[in-house]
Amino acid sequence: MAHRWKNNLSDGDVTPYAAFLNRRQIMAGLGGTAGLGLAALGGTTAWADTARALEPNSWDDVTTYCNFYEFGTGKGDPAAYAGQMTTKPWSVEIDGLVDRPGSYSMAQILEAMTLEERIYRFRCVEAWSMVVPWQGFELADLLALAGVQGGAKYVAFETLYRPSEMPGTAYKVLDWPYREGLRLDEAQHPLAIMATGIFGKPLPNQNGAPLRLVVPWKYGFKSIKSIVRITLTDQEPPTSWNMANGREYGFYSNVNPKVDHPRWSQATERRIGGGLFAGREPTLMFNGYKDEVASLYEGMDLAQNF
Repeated sequence: MAHRWKNNLSDGDVTPYAAFLNRRQIMAGLGGTAGLGLAALGGTTAWADTARALEPNSWDDVTTYCNFYEFGTGKGDPAAYAGQMTTKPWSVEIDGLVDRPGSYSMAQILEAMTLEERIYRFRCVEAWSMVVPWQGFELADLLALAGVQGGAKYVAFETLYRPSEMPGTAYKVLDWPYREGLRLDEAQHPLAIMATGIFGKPLPNQNGAPLRLVVPWKYGFKSIKSIVRITLTDQEPPTSWNMANGREYGFYSNVNPKVDHPRWSQATERRIGGGLFAGREPTLMFNGYKDEVASLYEGMDLAQNF
């Protein structure tokens, strides 16, 4: 497809860890300090920030240190309680400014998205970071399946809201269901993916099963989990953290070390799994993907549009 990413890195630039996944076509990221990167195996192309290359975090790191407030605000709550969430059957309602609105089952989605098998290693960040080998497909491909109409400017997302299986929703930490959004050009960028698994396995519930968004150049809360609805719209959609505290959480939420959160600095981050005495390291602009995504924000004041 025309939007596939290409460059001239060779297989020698790819971390040997990818061999563990034993896939014919594997995408693995060697990304920036706060972001998501990817590279390709199997004789295909690759790209990476090799200067900041890191091995993935462990399975335990990735699956037990999570944010998924529908199951509680503690980092261990999702792993403790998300197992009760029913993920089969699952469908995603795609509506709004699309040519083919409707309820798309996971089977329909996966069948349509199997032109290539891709695994991405992305680096996620909030005040901490970890490297996660995701598998999935480009969000742009899913939007194309529904047919984006000319008037669409934004993409809105909604998480499952099922209080009987989500104990955290009993508390009004946020206005449920969880909502997020992207500008259409952000959503159609090849680095914005829909993840269906990690480490070559289906997504665990606590990591957003069975389908979640991953946006590598933005802070972690933008990567909405367990998606049940996608709406194409001509208006900037409301997003949960922006509604809860617009002063602290803007719509764009790009990784920007020059713009501090009102209550802490975002200039550095801590790597999960680095040990008790692991130091902090500088956070890179756009999570290390300035060359790839800065053009999306040309002419914008990134301190005002944070």
